Amino acid sequence: MFFIVVGVLLIVAKMADFGPVATWSWWVVLSPFGAAALWWAFADSTGITKRREMDKLEERKVERRRKAMEALGIDRGRQDRENAAMKARRAAAARVEGAREQVRERNAKTIRDSVFDSRHDDDR
Repeated sequence: MFFIVVGVLLIVAKMADFGPVATWSWWVVLSPFGAAALWWAFADSTGITKRREMDKLEERKVERRRKAMEALGIDRGRQDRENAAMKARRAAAARVEGAREQVRERNAKTIRDSVFDSRHDDDR
């Protein structure tokens, strides 16, 4: 875009016979348009243009999603905090339940062992 603006300004200055541009050759005055064409060819061949376009589309998508969530009254940060709290509660409950299960197993083993020992006492 820069080259195009410079080229247009040089053409206007040449047509108006303004300053030193009036004495320049038309090749020099029109050279920014050639530079613009070379830049566009380079940018398209390296993918710069496509990357910029994709970045803009991604930004629009993110902004559109944010606005939609906001319009629905959904606060993403609050949702994330609630999900983290729920995971923490589930992990704590799993730890407590695991400890209770160990106690139950230990008690059941103790009962089984005591019943087994009492049977041996009767056999003697």
